[in-house]
Amino acid sequence: MKRREPSLFRRLVLAIGTVLAAIAVVLVAAAWTWGRTAADEAYDRLLIGAALQIAEAVAVEEDRLVVDLPVAAFEMLALAEHDRVFYRVIGVDGRTITGAEDLDVGRDLDRARRGPLVAAGRHLGEPVRIAVVARAVADPRVSGRVHVLVAQTESARASLARSLALQVVGLAVGLGLAGLLGAVVAVRIALAPLQRVTQALDDRDPNDLTAFDVAMPKELRPFADAINHFMERLAGRMALLQRFIADAAHQIRTPLTALTAQLELLSRGDIEGRDRDRVQRIRERADQLGRLTNQILSHAMIVHRTDAVGFSAVDVVAVARRALREAVPVSLDRDVVVALEAPDHEVIVSGEPVSLREAFANVIDNAIRHGAPGHLTVRVREPDAATVVVEVEDDGPGIPPSDWDRVTTRFGAPTSGVDGTGLGFAIAADVCRAHGGGLAFRAPGPGGFTVILRLARGDVADPREGAT
Repeated sequence: MKRREPSLFRRLVLAIGTVLAAIAVVLVAAAWTWGRTAADEAYDRLLIGAALQIAEAVAVEEDRLVVDLPVAAFEMLALAEHDRVFYRVIGVDGRTITGAEDLDVGRDLDRARRGPLVAAGRHLGEPVRIAVVARAVADPRVSGRVHVLVAQTESARASLARSLALQVVGLAVGLGLAGLLGAVVAVRIALAPLQRVTQALDDRDPNDLTAFDVAMPKELRPFADAINHFMERLAGRMALLQRFIADAAHQIRTPLTALTAQLELLSRGDIEGRDRDRVQRIRERADQLGRLTNQILSHAMIVHRTDAVGFSAVDVVAVARRALREAVPVSLDRDVVVALEAPDHEVIVSGEPVSLREAFANVIDNAIRHGAPGHLTVRVREPDAATVVVEVEDDGPGIPPSDWDRVTTRFGAPTSGVDGTGLGFAIAADVCRAHGGGLAFRAPGPGGFTVILRLARGDVADPREGAT
């Protein structure tokens, strides 16, 4: 299962969204508290007003206190349709003059002397808010303090608190979403330099190992410096590798050439019997070692040139003709008819000529050594405008289909005998892939076994276009 890579954009947006969500939670809590406080203040004022009106209506008649309840005291409270109102007037002797005797504020009534008092309580099993007002009565017949209690259930004030809170919450949510959208846009803008740096790296030539210099914020400069340091080290390693390949080619080929020459002289000498057979086997192994060394160095050279040398317009017919001339030795131990079938005009592809020549030569050399008892044909075709095909056909037995995948890998099974290196087809396959194509095989038919090298034409024009 592919591991999901973390996204810097997602992390930034998530962090900002978390902060905004936390702020929204605080705002919701504050909005509810504020709404409840505002509703309590509004309705408490009504309760106090009603209590004051009732207190003003207390009078002394015939040595006792009487209350003429004012209708206006309850009209404002009646606006809360779903709430109930209770009242109680307590005389100077502490007895109830009128109202609900079980209405109790649960506090010392003397505290109301300093001003109106509002407290939360319960009456008849329901939560209520109770306002307490004290009035001094100074009459020769009755003197003291009268206390008026007015209570109201809390449905209306809870509804008002919810309404105020929801308005604030709606505003907070709207601002939060706008803030989150703004944060997304801001993060996109802030991360735009990263996209430019990425695009600059993607557009950079693989062979360009010079310092990476693109306009970027100072926070990204350490990243660019690390890239430049890495490319500097990589350029040094590639230079060492190139020198090593060149030195290895010279140091290995020279003694092999000398060894082959000494064996040639030895085989011409006066040796007989088993010694001559041993010398012949040594010559065969030396030839095999020479071919293996050349192909290993050739493979290293091709990989380097594919990565380091740019493509240019190449005539496939000319490259195939040269590869055929170099791969087929002048003297063979058998008569082989060699032919090149190609168009009369140039067949141009975008490619690297040395790598293409090595690929063609390896396939032709394989056909000469392991097939082609009497016939070898190299054919250049253009099946369509975007593709060029080079076919190497011989009249040998060919490679079994079960081995086709294996022989295109490095050091795959030799096609026949014991002197195969297992690199020829691997080199050809690598070159074809680098040129946008591939290597394939066709089972023996009327003409014999065929190796097919398919190349993409690339960004080059067909030379026949525009011809008269």
